[in-house]
Amino acid sequence: MKHHKLLFVCLGNICRSPMAEGVFAYVAAQAGHADRFTLDSAGTAAWHTGNPPDPRGQTAAAARDIDLSGLRARQVREKDFTEFDLILAMDEANFTELSALATEGKAHKVRLFLDDAPGLGLSEVPDPYYGGDEGFEEVLDLIETGSKALLAKLI
Repeated sequence: MKHHKLLFVCLGNICRSPMAEGVFAYVAAQAGHADRFTLDSAGTAAWHTGNPPDPRGQTAAAARDIDLSGLRARQVREKDFTEFDLILAMDEANFTELSALATEGKAHKVRLFLDDAPGLGLSEVPDPYYGGDEGFEEVLDLIETGSKALLAKLI
């Protein structure tokens, strides 16, 4: 069985990408495939380096039995393009940034997170940072659907 290394990326690494890391880990574990994945998350910007995920995201995730409390924000590094099999951008802006940062011959690893969930009719996971709690719930729903679709493709 192939082992997959996935990196989830948003702008600051305190909302969407840590939620995606946590939700994908949960979905993979529920399906009995946790041991087939190495997961991490990062941001294209370094503003929140070392900080935990947004408390609103942690609360929304915890209500679904997903613990994000141990995660800490970091910025994308050059070696990520070598270490990870897939680098999953939450939106077009981060996809463009990651594609520009990709080391030679590694841009093919960069994809939009929702690429495998075309039934959603969305290509981007919206940033809930400037909204209310309901935005985090909506984003978790999108990420759960995207995670299940990605898991199905990879296994």
